[in-house]
Amino acid sequence: MQIEKGIEIIDLALLIEKKILVISDTQIGYEESLNKQGILIPRQQYNLQIKRLEKILDKAKPETIIINGDIKHEFGTISKTEWRHTLKMIDFLASRAKVILIRGNHDTILGPIAEKKEIEIRDYYNIGNIYLCHGHEIPENKEYDKARIVIIGHAHPAIGLRDHGRLERYKCFLKGRYKDKLLIVQPSFNLLTEGSDVLSQRLLSPFLKQDLKEFEVFVVSDEVMYFSKIGNLA
Repeated sequence: MQIEKGIEIIDLALLIEKKILVISDTQIGYEESLNKQGILIPRQQYNLQIKRLEKILDKAKPETIIINGDIKHEFGTISKTEWRHTLKMIDFLASRAKVILIRGNHDTILGPIAEKKEIEIRDYYNIGNIYLCHGHEIPENKEYDKARIVIIGHAHPAIGLRDHGRLERYKCFLKGRYKDKLLIVQPSFNLLTEGSDVLSQRLLSPFLKQDLKEFEVFVVSDEVMYFSKIGNLA
């Protein structure tokens, strides 16, 4: 489904100009972090992510893959699981296309991983008038000032929908405005959590500290579905 001219939603990813695939917030190592807190869940996210990515890549066939921040979960360390699975993830993606990492707020010590695999780390990435950044802070540079479209992750948007009294939460894309720019917000590629409900929870990104009623919702389920504006769903 096209969310904007030249930008297509493919499952939890965006395909820009039919050649650049963007995903966000894979948060590799999330299960290990939960296990350390005494929350015992199977460590299966990596395998699920790879299977889902294979389907996306087979459909999109991109030339470049951009991870828009938070490829790993831990802030101050690189856990054993993060190290092993992040390297494997980069190898897998690099076998299909050129890989670029955009630094997220969880990526404070990403350098050793990127250096080992000779992967470029950027604070942002420009594609014509499209500006990609993680979204945990508002950029201050000329490229951002000139951009017409901004694509961010970080907020992990989802939406809770009721069906016969049962609440189901789905990951979703958001499309709205931030000042003079069109803003597109990606859901996370963390498959263990759905994210923050845009109808009832506060979203973390400073881009979203505003009235979101006019933001449009694109729900990701078995297919991508356009729903409505948030204000019509509340």
